[in-house]
Amino acid sequence: MRIIMPASIMTYRSVLLFGLLSAAACGQTSPEELTPYKASASVHDYMVWLLEPAADVLWDNAGYVITVEGEQDLQPTTQAGWDKVRDAATVVAEAGNTLMMPGYAADHEAWLEYASGLTVAGVRARDAALAKDAQALFEAGANVYSVCVACHNRYMITEQDTK
Repeated sequence: MRIIMPASIMTYRSVLLFGLLSAAACGQTSPEELTPYKASASVHDYMVWLLEPAADVLWDNAGYVITVEGEQDLQPTTQAGWDKVRDAATVVAEAGNTLMMPGYAADHEAWLEYASGLTVAGVRARDAALAKDAQALFEAGANVYSVCVACHNRYMITEQDTK
């Protein structure tokens, strides 16, 4: 058995569907308007207060220092030391994600690539800490440094730039 609907019901459904779709389209907002977060510090302060101290933990716990007294291995020697590196590496990785947020992202070109590179390097450092792999930690720390230098070369404003 085939049911045939009167034209008025079909027209009503069509108008209703069109109205719902139109209302949804008119209510579209940008991603910035949909996100509940807001940057709470300047990029400079974020770098100095959060990212730099975490990166310093990675760099201070990888590689060797040669002095007149001899060679000093910087790798952690205790579980607590490796945990400290793991925690700092996680901060570095998540800082990369945070720097992609509206309010921090300088543009959608190289900035996002640098921030993503920071996340990748931070995760590698965390993986190295979890494996207690001093060489992998050293290499990941070098990756963090490379990303930082590349980003600073492009975006960091110096006193000379302001003159």
